[in-house]
Amino acid sequence: MKTTHPIQLMFVLAAFCLAAIAPSAIANDTPRSTESNGMKQSGNTIVITGGGSGIGRELARRFHALGNTVVVAGRSLAPLQETIGDRANMHAMLLDVTDPQSIEAFSRRLVAEHPRANVLVNNAGIMRFEDLTRRRDLSDAEATIATNLLGPIRLTDALVEHLAAQPNAAIVNVSSGLAFVPRTDAATYSATKAAVHSYTVSLRHRLRDRVQVIELVPPAVQTELTPGQSTRAGFMPLQQFIDEVMVQFGRTPVPDEILVERVNFQRRAELENRFEQTVQQLNAH
Repeated sequence: MKTTHPIQLMFVLAAFCLAAIAPSAIANDTPRSTESNGMKQSGNTIVITGGGSGIGRELARRFHALGNTVVVAGRSLAPLQETIGDRANMHAMLLDVTDPQSIEAFSRRLVAEHPRANVLVNNAGIMRFEDLTRRRDLSDAEATIATNLLGPIRLTDALVEHLAAQPNAAIVNVSSGLAFVPRTDAATYSATKAAVHSYTVSLRHRLRDRVQVIELVPPAVQTELTPGQSTRAGFMPLQQFIDEVMVQFGRTPVPDEILVERVNFQRRAELENRFEQTVQQLNAH
């Protein structure tokens, strides 16, 4: 079977505005009762990709502390085990979100070993800097698309029918403030996060009354997403970010968008008629 090139697929998705997931069996199912709708604070089985570091690791630990079973997934076992430590009801599973076969194998194993899994957090991502002013090797751009965009689409597709059958099911897609105002030296990263935002809007519409679809929108946070970022001045400290995020996950109902105050500089730029100014400010470096 011919494989669609990641760059080509992204252009196709953009052309259609990532309008909606394809109709499937769940589209015609009877909606779940309102009593079971929406993510709850505890008693879930939560799957978090990219759970071996940064935002994924801290979310895993905080959700576990609230009384949830947590499955952290990633390409290397050692950092996942570091996330878990000696905590009970935390589990590590290998997953390469760039590999469709890995996603299929992971999904089958997850459902078999954790049949009550009801929350998926698509957090795994990479960010590469790039120079758009000259011809270049596009391998970084392709890897970014495969990880940040195709990964969540494929994993969601693999698990959506299982999730739709669970009570209090939720899909949490981690986008970025750069989805709304791009960083021009990370153009492909910004574009993938804009696509994740659009895809999330479509997914939420299609899964309404069955699965709550939540978008978590980080600003620039002190993690190792890029080298040296965890100590970079001006970036939001990771623990402060997680503190604000968990307050919102503790609300009833959980908001469809999780926005810390700092990210509104980008999230509200177009609404407040300052988009071009914000592009200039963000890229002044």
